[in-house]
Amino acid sequence: MGFARACSVALVGVEGVVVEVQADLEPGVAAFTLVGLPDKSLVESRDRVRAAVVNSGAEWPQKKLTVGLSPASVPKSGSGFDLAVACAVLGAAERIDPAAIADVVMIGELGLDGRVHPVRGVLPAVLAAAEAGYRQVVVPEHTAGEAALVPGVSVLGVRSLRQLIAVLGDEPVPDEPVADRGRPDAVPSGLMVPGAGVGAGLALLGSGATGHRPDLADVAGQARARKALEVAAAGGHHLLLSGPPGAGKTMLAERLTDILPPLTRQESLEVTAVHSVAGILPPGEPLVTRAPYCAPHHSATMQSLVGGGNGLPRPGAVSLAHRGVLFLDEAPEFSVRALDALRQPLESGQVVVARAAGVVRLPARFLMILAANPCPCGRHTLAGAGCECPPSVVRRYQARLSGPLLDRVDLRVEVEPVGRADLMGRGGRGESSAEVAARVRQARVRAAERLAGTPWTTNSEVPGHELRTRLLAAPGALMAAERDMERGLLTARGLDRVLRVAWTLADLRAADRPDASDIAVALELRTGIHRGVPMEAGTR
Repeated sequence: MGFARACSVALVGVEGVVVEVQADLEPGVAAFTLVGLPDKSLVESRDRVRAAVVNSGAEWPQKKLTVGLSPASVPKSGSGFDLAVACAVLGAAERIDPAAIADVVMIGELGLDGRVHPVRGVLPAVLAAAEAGYRQVVVPEHTAGEAALVPGVSVLGVRSLRQLIAVLGDEPVPDEPVADRGRPDAVPSGLMVPGAGVGAGLALLGSGATGHRPDLADVAGQARARKALEVAAAGGHHLLLSGPPGAGKTMLAERLTDILPPLTRQESLEVTAVHSVAGILPPGEPLVTRAPYCAPHHSATMQSLVGGGNGLPRPGAVSLAHRGVLFLDEAPEFSVRALDALRQPLESGQVVVARAAGVVRLPARFLMILAANPCPCGRHTLAGAGCECPPSVVRRYQARLSGPLLDRVDLRVEVEPVGRADLMGRGGRGESSAEVAARVRQARVRAAERLAGTPWTTNSEVPGHELRTRLLAAPGALMAAERDMERGLLTARGLDRVLRVAWTLADLRAADRPDASDIAVALELRTGIHRGVPMEAGTR
C-alpha cells in the first residue's frame, strides 16, 4: 500500500483555491477512481495521465488506485490538475520520493506523449498558492514567465513529465524539443470569448498591440468632445457620445486608452489575472501594462457582457475591460436586458454571478463609453438630411438607454457633424494624445494625493457623503446645482456625480477645490444645458 500527495489549484472565477491531490494504492483489481467533485474534463484526465506516465518511461501501477481532490466541496474543472495527479500517482508507486512533491504546487495539462501543455489562469493560480504559503510551483515552460510575476515563489518550467521526473529524482534532465504551441485557447481579436455565450464578439486592444498607435490629433474638430474625453480619463468618469454617424465617436473612444495613465503594478496583476483566465494573454507578454480596451458587438448577449457560460461563469466583456475602457458602439442596439445588467458593475466595480455550481465574483472596474445615434437612421438632428423616422420610433429608440443606466453616466456630450474646414485641416490639428495624457497624469496625481489614506484613487470612486461633508466645494459654488435639483433636472445621485466631475475639472486646472465655474461646466456636461461658461474654464 502506498500513499502520496501533491498540490494544484482550482480556479473559481479569478480566485484560486489550493487543492491537495492525494493518491492511494491498495492491493486489488487494477482500477483508477477519481473523486472530489471533478467535472467531465477532469474525469478524462485518468486516460491522459495513464498514457503520459507510460509514454514517459515510467511503469503504471497495476493496483487499485484512488485519487482524491481535497477539499471535496470545491468544484474542480479543467485539465490543469494532470501534472499533480501524475506526480501523486508516481509518488504512491515510489517511482519518485513522496516527500519531494508534498509541498509543491503543480499546474499543467499532459499530452498523451508526456508533454506538458499550458493552461489558462496560471497567474491567479500561483497568486493563490503564494497566499496559502506555498513557495515552489511547477508550470508549463510556456507560462513560466507569467508565474514568475508572483514575488517570493520559486518557479520551475518544464516541457514534459519526463523532465519533471528527472528533476524530482536528481537524475540527468533529458533534452526535449521546444513545443510550438502558444497560449491555451487563445482568442483572436474580434472572436468569441470561450464560454461567454453566443454573440460575444469582442474587439480587444491594449494587452500587447504593436505598430502604429492611433493619436488624438487624428480627430478632426470636436473640441467639446475632446475635452469631455480628457475629463473622463482624468477622473474615471463614464461618458455618453451622441451624434450622427461619421462624426468621430468611435475614433474618440479608440484613443481613450492612449491618454489614460499606465497601470500600476497591482492593477497590471489584476488585469493579467483576468486575461489569463480568459486565455487571451499574447505569447511572450506575460504582464499587461496598458489599460485594456474592449468593444463588444451590439449583438452580444448578457452573458458575454457580464460573464457566464456553462458551469462556473467565465469573465465577460466588463471583466476583460477591468482597469481599462469598455466601449459600447451603437449602444441603443444592445438588448435592454444586457444594458441593464451593467448597472451593478458600474456601481460596485465587480460582477457577482450565481450559478448552481457556485457563486463567482469577477472584477469589473472599468471606464464605460457609450456611443449612440439620435435615431435609427442617424440623421434626426441634421437639418434637411432627410430623416424619415417617425417620432414614435425616435422616442422608442432613445428610450432603449434606460434612465437608471444614464443616471450612472457622468458626462453626456452631443457630437456635432464635422465641418469642412475642420476636415480639411484649416483649423489646425488638435492636441496629440501625449499632450493630453500629460495633463491627465498630473490631475490623477493631485487626486491621489488628496485621497491618500482612503480606499479611493480617482474622483469617480469617492462616495457622495464624502463630497458633501469632507471634500467641500467653494462657498456658494453649488447654487446652480441646487436649483437644478429643485426643478427636477438633477437627482441625488446626479448631484454626487456633478461634484465628482467638478473635482476632476479642478484637478485639471490645478485648483485646490471646485468653484462655481467648475460646477457650471460639470452641470453642462451632465445635462447638456448650456450655462454660458466656456468649456475651457473648467479645464485650464
